[in-house]
Amino acid sequence: MTDFGFDRRSLLKGGATLLAAAATMSADQLLGYAKAWAQASPWKPEPGAKINLLRWKRFVEAEDVAFMKIVDAFQKANNVTINVSNESYDDIQPKASVAANTGQGLDMVWGLYSLPFLFPAKCTDVTDVADYLASKCGGWADSGKTYGMYKGKWIGIPVAATGALINYRIAAAEKAGHKEFPKDLGGFADLVKGLNKNGTPAGMAMGHASGDANTWLYWALWSHGGNLIDKDNKVVINSPETAKSLEYVKGLYDNFIPGTASWNDASNNKAFLAGQLYLTVNGISVYVTAKKENKQIAEDMDHAHLPVGTDGKSRELHLGFPILIFNFTKFPQTCKAFTAFMMEPEQFNPWVEAAQGYLSPFLKDYEKNPMWTADPKNTPYRDVAATAMSPAGVGQMGENAAAAIADFVVVDMFANYCTGREDVKTAMSSAERAAKRIFRS
Repeated sequence: MTDFGFDRRSLLKGGATLLAAAATMSADQLLGYAKAWAQASPWKPEPGAKINLLRWKRFVEAEDVAFMKIVDAFQKANNVTINVSNESYDDIQPKASVAANTGQGLDMVWGLYSLPFLFPAKCTDVTDVADYLASKCGGWADSGKTYGMYKGKWIGIPVAATGALINYRIAAAEKAGHKEFPKDLGGFADLVKGLNKNGTPAGMAMGHASGDANTWLYWALWSHGGNLIDKDNKVVINSPETAKSLEYVKGLYDNFIPGTASWNDASNNKAFLAGQLYLTVNGISVYVTAKKENKQIAEDMDHAHLPVGTDGKSRELHLGFPILIFNFTKFPQTCKAFTAFMMEPEQFNPWVEAAQGYLSPFLKDYEKNPMWTADPKNTPYRDVAATAMSPAGVGQMGENAAAAIADFVVVDMFANYCTGREDVKTAMSSAERAAKRIFRS
């Protein structure tokens, strides 16, 4: 396979100059590259192909603009049509499930977490695309393999993840007694308590927020040694370790800004940018928006990884974004070609830059992009693939683990206890029953 324009090594090792050149590539230049790529591509789009692609609604406008430029160039170079529709995080899975069940309506879905694992039998084998990208882009991080592979083959391509990391106001943290962000659970709890005491509260989503609630609450469970399932996929959530995680989160919740039990994925962004919230778990989109709309907040905020667990190890759940191709599509070659094309370094690097840290790739070479260190506040998001676990935790990723996170089993357990609807034992028992129905154990 021939590289056109910039080859991978020169692009990634050449630093900011080449990346800036790629980022400013005109529409005509991108189209020229797309045409050359199409000539050499191992996947030849079906004549007159029309693809329906569903993706999540963007949180960073420039990311969506860069994505649509790639779509436009691919369409023109291959004389095909790609109809892109956008839905909120919470609406992606239901719409994808309808398509999977009916065998119509969508050809591709760029979704969340473990979406392909909800219906692996309906996903096209994309091992050839995964191997192609690995050979060009430094190989896949282990977490990328977990998000894409099922029973020895790739059922989806993990495009990137949005890091679920701490967004916090520096001055408020210092006033609460933490000049350095705490790396342990006790220090983190102390910071949240101090923020509340000073009238500069923290808050993390505990409602049915597919991104913001699942990510930090799975971390809270894992960090205390709890798990939804064990390595054999047996349900083990009813445990002393889970009880400890519930008590810990209750301590945090009691010091949160009011209302987090009903927050969706946009709630904390709005509260933070309005100056009502001083610490939350989110992607980098808060910072990106603040740089544009409220520079005072942007200058006073920073990012950090979540604290290590009781055993000193880091376990985080980030918002992975896999793209899948349904096996009932009439245009599999077109879908594969587009997936490979959009992740080529020539346009994927500028796309990652346009996302400003919101997309953290699972392909290792993209860690070298200078944007991760040009602004030190971006750097924690570079390492998302290295700390990411799948929703299965220590278990094996599959349909059941995918269903459990889609059904908010873990989130509801924490929310039910923290809001007083259930006591610790009842919350764990309810989660256990819900999980056993899913895992049939």
